[in-house]
Amino acid sequence: MTKPHLALLAAAALSSGTSSSFVGAFAPPAALAPPSTTTIASPATLFAAAPDGGEDARPPLSSLVSRVAVAGATGRTGKLVVRELLARNVPVLALVRDAAKAADVLDPTDDKLTIRVTDLGSEADVVAALNGDGGSKCDAAIWAATGFSDAPDQSVLTKLKAVFGLATNASGTIDAVGLPAMGEGLAKSPRRTLVKGGDKSDNSGALPKVVMLSSAGVTRPEWSEEKKEALEGCAGIPIVRLNPFGILGVKKESEDKLRSCGVDYCIFRPGGLNDKWPSHQRPIFSQGDVAVGRINRDDVAQILVDLLSTPEATGKTFEGVSVANSEGYYPPAASIGPALERLTLDGENGGKGPSEEVVRATYALMQQLLPGEKQEAAQLAMGQTYEQLDKGETGRLGVRGKEDVPTAFADVGVAETAAS
Repeated sequence: MTKPHLALLAAAALSSGTSSSFVGAFAPPAALAPPSTTTIASPATLFAAAPDGGEDARPPLSSLVSRVAVAGATGRTGKLVVRELLARNVPVLALVRDAAKAADVLDPTDDKLTIRVTDLGSEADVVAALNGDGGSKCDAAIWAATGFSDAPDQSVLTKLKAVFGLATNASGTIDAVGLPAMGEGLAKSPRRTLVKGGDKSDNSGALPKVVMLSSAGVTRPEWSEEKKEALEGCAGIPIVRLNPFGILGVKKESEDKLRSCGVDYCIFRPGGLNDKWPSHQRPIFSQGDVAVGRINRDDVAQILVDLLSTPEATGKTFEGVSVANSEGYYPPAASIGPALERLTLDGENGGKGPSEEVVRATYALMQQLLPGEKQEAAQLAMGQTYEQLDKGETGRLGVRGKEDVPTAFADVGVAETAAS
């Protein structure tokens, strides 16, 4: 299918009212007049306030959970998740590999924080942690762990050893063992709802018990050659083209295991994690694994925590990037719920999620949100930014097709290499 045909399909889907898997966390304004150029709120205010100045009416997360377990709590995203939960007065159980390191990265003086050394490769240890050995039980969890450490202070050699271990024993990774154990450990706990003491048999209002941080691109290596060619702008990006050690397949299998373990879940697949990208930006959610772009790690952490109180996310898998909003035209909405409500449940369409027509229409739209001027993600080398591509500069890992993949992967990890 050609790009013009894709564009026409996208336009047709939108104009006919067909359900689309491309949504922003906002409702379009009634008029197209720009906001006042004399009174633009600060980013913090824009992030907290609803577009009409009102507040989100949902109950605070601290009233909806007793304790949240965070796997990967000392990682670059995990520590931000812990910080966000504590800021919302939510008790946290940090599942870590190294207690001394956790004491440095986290705040052990916070009485809402419990640090527990946990083997995420042991089903029994994960379940024991959730069941509260030595403390209160957890009724929700956020999986922010990877098959190797993403800590910036680890040596390249240490990370490479972990990556090569992943290549030789994918079925034994923490994603393959710890994540489904977490789901099974919480599957039989009482259903979480927005109303405390509400109808626990009402599936429509169920809140996620397990929120998984995955990565955009996990399904693309398995696409047909025709689909890869038609959707080259997302199938040809470096992490998919190279797929070092089959890491994307490991993530996909872990997602499948979570879906099948009977727990109320949601799976969030961010685009390229980029700490230099502006934070507190409007997230754009989509489905079909066609999203390419950037999102700041701070925003990912906020979304992961928000999902715990968002019933519209339960039973869904979706991607997310953000729109850099320098002038205040597109502030984040007060709640991500309305955007996620428009997305498709994983169980719909015979368990396939959104239809292929919707996926291709979504792709045509998402490609217009790529950073840079060329907007040709498939031309990127791993480690090369969109800005370097525009200027004809070589990225830090060499030219396309000759990248130093093992070092790159150990240095940043799967989410960072999803797109530069």
